[in-house]
Formats: sequence, C-alpha cells, structure tokens
Amino acid sequence: MRAATWATNRDIAAARLSWERATRIAEVISAEDPAQAAMRIAPRTMLCGTAFRVHVNVAGARFEELRQLCAAAGDKASLAIAMAGLVMDHAYQDRMREASQLASETMALIESVGDATLTVGLSAAAIYAKVKNAEWPDVLRWSQTVIDLADGDPAKGNFIVGSPLAVALTTRAIARYCLGRPGWPDDQRHGLAMARSADPLSYARVVTYVYSVGIPYGVLRPDDSALREIEDALQNAERSGDDLAVALARLTLGLALVHRHTAAERDRGQKLLAEVGDVLLRQGYLLGDLPIVNVYLSREWLRRGDRDDAIPLMRAAIDHLFREGQLLAWGVPATGVLVETLLDRAAESDMAEAEAAITRLADAPADEGLVIREIWLLRLRALLARAHGDAAAYAQLRDRYRDMAKSLGFEGHIAWAEAMP
Repeated sequence: MRAATWATNRDIAAARLSWERATRIAEVISAEDPAQAAMRIAPRTMLCGTAFRVHVNVAGARFEELRQLCAAAGDKASLAIAMAGLVMDHAYQDRMREASQLASETMALIESVGDATLTVGLSAAAIYAKVKNAEWPDVLRWSQTVIDLADGDPAKGNFIVGSPLAVALTTRAIARYCLGRPGWPDDQRHGLAMARSADPLSYARVVTYVYSVGIPYGVLRPDDSALREIEDALQNAERSGDDLAVALARLTLGLALVHRHTAAERDRGQKLLAEVGDVLLRQGYLLGDLPIVNVYLSREWLRRGDRDDAIPLMRAAIDHLFREGQLLAWGVPATGVLVETLLDRAAESDMAEAEAAITRLADAPADEGLVIREIWLLRLRALLARAHGDAAAYAQLRDRYRDMAKSLGFEGHIAWAEAMP
C-alpha cells in the first residue's frame, strides 16, 4: 500500500518500473520460500491496478496469471485491486457494458473482504463505470458507502485515487440530481473544497464530474466561477505532468467554453475539444467520452457554417451511444443538441427525425424517477411544439419546464427556460 500511495502522488511510471523489477525478482525465488507467493502477487497487483493511469491494457495473460495466483493463495484483496484496474481499462476503452458487469463483480468481491480502507480505495473505479452507464441507484449506493466508511478522512484508501472521499461526494451529487434527490449542491461544494488540497488527478476528476457533467446536463451554468475552477484544475494538472489529469481538465474546459456566449470563447472551446479528441483517439483512452466531444464539435462546426459533415457526425455519435446502452448517460444532452440542431434547420425530414430522437430517449428503459431525462423531455417537446406552430402546447410545456427547472434548482435549465419566448 505504501508503494501505491507513492505512485499516486509522485511518479506512476517510475513506480511501475519498480514493480516490473519486483516481478522478475520474485520469479527467481525458490518455490520453497513461504514468502514467494506474496512476492509474486504484490507487484502484479499494482501493475494491473494502476495500468489505466499510463494507458496500458490490463486484460490478457498478465491479469489471468494474477487471478490464478490469487486464487491459489486465497488473496481476495489483491484480486480486487487488479479487477478495479480492469474495470477502468474496459471503461476507458469504451467497453461500457463489460465495465459495468465487472464493476458489480468487483464490488461484490470487495465487500466479501470486509476491509473498509480497501472498499474506500477501490470503489471509485466501480462507480466510474456505473456513472458512464447511467446506473444511478448503484452510483448513489456505492458513493454513500465510501462516504460512510471514509468518515471524513479525505486520504483514506488513497492507493489508487488521492482522495476517494472527494470523488465520492461528487458522484453522489450526480446521482442525487439525476434522480431528483436533495443535497447535491452541498456535495459538490464539499467535494471541490476537499479536492483542491488533494493530488492533481483527484482535483481534475472531481472538477470533471462537477462541470463536464453538470454543464451539458443543464444542472449548472458555465459562469465565470466555473471557468476559474476548471482553469485552476488544468494549470494544476499541467504542472504535475499527469497526462490523464490534463486530458480530463482540457475536456472539461472545452465543454464549458462551448456553452459560453461569446464567439471567442466558443472558438477556443471548439479548438480544445478537437485537440482532446485527437489525443484520445491517438493514445486510446477515455474513448467513452469521444461521442460527446463529437456532438459538441459538430454543433460548433454548424455555428461556423460547415453543414456537410456536422449533422452526420452528430447522428453517428448518438447512434453509438444508443447501441452501447448509454443513451441515458451522455445520450441525454447529446439528444438535446441533435434535436435543437434539427429544429433550427426545420426541413420536413428534420422535424420527423427530431420527433423520433425524442421518442427514442423517452422509451429508453430506466429506473423510476429519472428526473434528468424528464426535464430534458419537457424542454425538447416544448421546442418541437413551437416548431410545429402549436402555440398552446408550446406554452404549456414551456411553463412546466420552467417550473420544474426552478423546483430542482438546475441553473442551466432555469437560464434556458427563461430564454424561451
């Protein structure tokens, strides 16, 4: 655990070199030595558990070898660490269904160990997979478990993520507002305050959860204070040299800027998103975020008059989210962008496609009480009614939308609703 904490806070690449050497050393120790099994397991565990930090795929011979070693030794804790790394690997490779299933298996294994520190430290990976699959009851339950077990200690379980508690507070916030539960603004404030004193990756991840989700979902406004926080996280990440933290912060800043009002800011946001998308494709990680990057890039291309490629790219991104079962995650704001784009163009075929997109979002199976979808459906149905010239239906839906936005305290939706004539 001490080596893993050092790796989080210092130099992950150097730590992995040490673990590789330890792996080779363990292989030459006599099988008669009672410590050999543990010496073979420990470095392999950390290599698997931290592989996502350096964009190395975990799945394959190394993980299977470790699984066999852990089974022979009865070492559930080490296997759980490695499985958490595999969850992140699947999620970063856009294998979201596999990531979600493995996350459930990992959490069951962690709970069977019964170690509070291990549970706190490893839950972030499983929660991340559930966030990406919009499985909000699981996100809420597991985030609450971390918060309870951490008992106010921001550093507890910090062997993979610097502050699991800060991350859990912000994931609980997302689950709460998606399900219409109170308390999410306090969670966000506490999570951000805690993350500012943590390592650069924790800070970037918390800022990403707060703003890269909250702004596109319409829960938060991309105001000046949000931009300052994101810029701080980016500068912190750049000073650290942690390219994962940098990618998260740049993605978040790009999404925030394309929601601003000035052309200069949106141009900067478009440039950032294009650069981030290229990096993710080239290096092969965070691929599950590429669809939302492409959706907002398409919208910005349209704003600048490039219609030939923009709408097909937007459609392709949302179709991908639908096929991968993520329509209720990134697919919610992405569908909103597509519908608004089609209604702005307003050809007869566009109206039909917009209505079909709304229906597809409405029909996606989900747990009861998914208010984040309900508020978006009210908005999009109001816009569709206005496009059809149905003034009475538009006024009724617009007013219901405004009331819901205010009752939930969703600042972005409040601003959007007030802008509707």
